[in-house]
This record gives sequence, C-alpha cells and structure tokens, in this order.
Amino acid sequence: QVQLVEVGGGEVQAGGSLRLSCAASGRTLTMDVMAWFRQAPGKEREFVAAIAKNGDRTAYVDSVKGRFTISRDNAKNTVTLQMNSLKPEDTAVYYCAAYFSSASYTYATSPDEYQYWGQGTQVTVSS
Repeated sequence: QVQLVEVGGGEVQAGGSLRLSCAASGRTLTMDVMAWFRQAPGKEREFVAAIAKNGDRTAYVDSVKGRFTISRDNAKNTVTLQMNSLKPEDTAVYYCAAYFSSASYTYATSPDEYQYWGQGTQVTVSS
C-alpha cells in the first residue's frame, strides 16, 4: 500500500516562499506520475503541477507558471513543490498525488487519474 505524506505547509506573507515536500512509502514510485493539487474552501480540487516519472516533463496550471517549480528525486522517493512569489489566492490545502504509468513522458491533470493521495498540508498566504 502506497502512502504519501506532505510536509512544509504554513503561513507566509504575500511575495514570500514555501517549499512543500512529499515522501512516498510502501513501494518505489519510479514508475508513477506525481503531482500536486490544491483545494480552497468552497472550491473544487484544482490541478497545480505534475511531473512525468522520468522527470523530464512537467506541467503547471497557468496561474502558477513562473512562480512554482515541481521536481522529483526518484532515489529518495520524493516530490517537491517550490512556491515563490506567493499570492493570497494560492491559499489552499495542497495535496500530493501519484498514479502508475507505463509511459515515460506523459502526465494527467485530472484528479480522477490519480490512485494515491496524501492527507494534505495547509498553505495560507496573507496580504
């Protein structure tokens, strides 16, 4: 059974930075696409960023492009989201997610494709 655990959330002022990390246990996730989603109060869960299993392809929602960077370390079974220039509208619970994929360069942006989810970590950006 795969377990994902996120750390690194917190409260920061607008313009600040946070770094979220997600550690996987249960099995190696070198064959999995990994991603970050977020959910603000009263809103649906939203795709933020994804990274293909080989780490060569990434995708971002338009609202975070140029500010957020997703990366992975397959040797450590971790995925990281570096968030810079944070805005109040980035406030949400952030979730790490993964799914097994036989393809090396693809990724999904729909939460329905993801098999494994972390418990979430709160990010609050104050103005």
